[in-house]
Amino acid sequence: METPHLIYFADPMCSWCYGFSPVIGQIRQAFGRSLPIKLVMGGLRPGTDTPTSDKARAELVGHWGHVHEATGLPFDGAVLDRPGFLYDTDPAARAVVRVRREDPEKALIYLTRVQQAFYAQNQDVTKPETLADLAAELGVDRAAFLADFEADDLKNETWADYGTSQRAGVTGFPTLVAGPSADGTYGVVTRGYQPAEQVLPVLHRWMGTDQTAT
Repeated sequence: METPHLIYFADPMCSWCYGFSPVIGQIRQAFGRSLPIKLVMGGLRPGTDTPTSDKARAELVGHWGHVHEATGLPFDGAVLDRPGFLYDTDPAARAVVRVRREDPEKALIYLTRVQQAFYAQNQDVTKPETLADLAAELGVDRAAFLADFEADDLKNETWADYGTSQRAGVTGFPTLVAGPSADGTYGVVTRGYQPAEQVLPVLHRWMGTDQTAT
């Protein structure tokens, strides 16, 4: 039977996933390699081709405000003021998949780095060059990253993730699933954002580990 692991359905341009990123960090710190996290791109708004309207911009800023209130993470809404900005989540998701090819654990770190760049640092993560720069920070070869970025196989691999998310019945992000249990089944740890103090005890009980050790 496959060893216990988590499946994390997320999107780099999902604000609640950004809010959940410290929780993922705490899970990794608490369990390390004993509980691997498999990252699947959810596909929030892939292929968006309509510039962000004033109404949509206001709604997004409102959502971001809620995430800030719940998590304390910083936000800079100026990125939405870029003329003709397209909230297309596919390039950032594809970038994460590209990093995941090299190192699944590094992909989790890269996901957080992209989120920080977009939400807190006013960087346009729909641009391949920006995404390549962020990957290079983590030791990924920038030229190789860009050479792969428009390749059909990488695009197909990313869209396969979206299909996996849909077939799994995931309707929102973040979604965290754990399994397999003794009977081979998987169960939802959380649908949507939950703080670490609610998520970690669930995982400790499932793993049979000592929560006080963390």
